[in-house]
Amino acid sequence: MLKNQLSHLKPQATPFMEEMILNMGPQHPSTHGVLNFLIITDGEVIHQALPNVGYLHRGIEKLAEQTPYTTFIPFTDRIDYLSAMFANHVYVMAVETLANIEVPERGEYLRVIACELNRIASHLISTGALALDIGASTPFVHWIRERECINDIMEALCGARLTYSYMRVGGVSRDISQNIKDAVLKFLDHFEPIIDEYNRLISFNGIFIKRLANVAIISQVDAVNFGLVGPNLRGSGIEMDIRRAIPYGVYDRFDFKIPIGLGFQGTLGDSYDRYFVRILEMKESCSIVRQALETLPPGDIRTKIKRNLKIRENECYTCVESARGEMGIYLVSDGSDRPYRLKIKTGSFTAMSIVEKISQGLMVADLIALIGSLDVVAPEIDR
Repeated sequence: MLKNQLSHLKPQATPFMEEMILNMGPQHPSTHGVLNFLIITDGEVIHQALPNVGYLHRGIEKLAEQTPYTTFIPFTDRIDYLSAMFANHVYVMAVETLANIEVPERGEYLRVIACELNRIASHLISTGALALDIGASTPFVHWIRERECINDIMEALCGARLTYSYMRVGGVSRDISQNIKDAVLKFLDHFEPIIDEYNRLISFNGIFIKRLANVAIISQVDAVNFGLVGPNLRGSGIEMDIRRAIPYGVYDRFDFKIPIGLGFQGTLGDSYDRYFVRILEMKESCSIVRQALETLPPGDIRTKIKRNLKIRENECYTCVESARGEMGIYLVSDGSDRPYRLKIKTGSFTAMSIVEKISQGLMVADLIALIGSLDVVAPEIDR
């Protein structure tokens, strides 16, 4: 199939230019996973960059058809290893919707706390790795230090640092102790001022701005037409957030802003806007976690369900606002104890579709900035 796609990609030589076909990846430190980009260049100028995915396909959707509803949760952690909590969340929401299971109020609050901490951890990798990709190594080390604090909290909360399996059909696996609550508040008190320090270190650095501002501009029309979601869509100035547009859980009880691109240092929708929207989102996540801890209600954390859960014939689509935007599950049941069909929608897959158009005319080094600003994660693309 790829051979057919590439049949027209033949280097052309004229007296004034000579094209080359280059492979970037699949083993490349700036592709954020096993991704391959076939690049046609004239010197340093890109004429076409064609994403080639499939190196990490694991058949998760097919595995779901052979796994009982309640035991599929660990597989969802592998959809996006940087935002595993959101994959947990969207899957259990789909099962709860089909089975008419109501989650206790305390369980919903704990889901919000866990997800927003995971959003911060994911954005730390995204923004830190972008700086690293374009040559600034120090900021990434600072962000990894902060992420380790979140990893320690997650380990205390659910027993894992990366692939959490914290959500359960009907609630969450563990309650939050006073010690963990104190640790979260201590981290927030420390982290919020650190964001401003980080901005002084790199976000407002002149060289960093020149590498991202006015580079790989995505217009609002293109952002919508190519199906971009999350920070990539909001970076183009469109205020669309699933937590606000299609409220789920208890998100409608919290007061938070939706950061959008404003042309902070250049043109609306450029790589810098996509980067800085994520910086601003971390501040909003801190605010949401504080509100959730302050208003955390007493009660059960999980509704008891049958171990061998069977769901009558039905279908549904549920979605959450992951760190990379809309993550959705289309779930079909047939009366058995396992899904008849499960389909996953992710933000990284939709982001890849726009690379070919936006990369035309960029320098090779700017393609690195574009990929980093889109925050794609390989497992989300292939599944």
